[in-house]
Amino acid sequence: MNASTNKPGATGLRRIINAGGYSLQGLRAALFNEAAFRQELFLCLLLTPLGLWLGQDGVERALLVGSLFLVLIVELLNSAVEALVDRVGSDYHELSGRAKDIGSAAVFIALLNVAVVWGLILYPRFF
Repeated sequence: MNASTNKPGATGLRRIINAGGYSLQGLRAALFNEAAFRQELFLCLLLTPLGLWLGQDGVERALLVGSLFLVLIVELLNSAVEALVDRVGSDYHELSGRAKDIGSAAVFIALLNVAVVWGLILYPRFF
């Protein structure tokens, strides 16, 4: 028997409503507890209108704005990894450090992706 069929909890519309509430709790937690998330959210709020204005068609707009959202997604996942590692213990462990470093690297690559996407779309237009 599949383990997911035995999982207790809400189903249908109630499950979707609960999931939405949990998502809002997670966003609120990141907003209040994670300085990097706040900075990247500010960047996203600042650059999204610019990306919508500078993109010449739907694909360009989607790439410009989507690359910004990707940074927020990766930062949320990185923050979740860091919170879990910190919950497990405050003693240094090589694997804990590695997990945090890899999460940080993922955020760096997402930010680099923004620079590459914006550069590839906008550089030929302005230079």
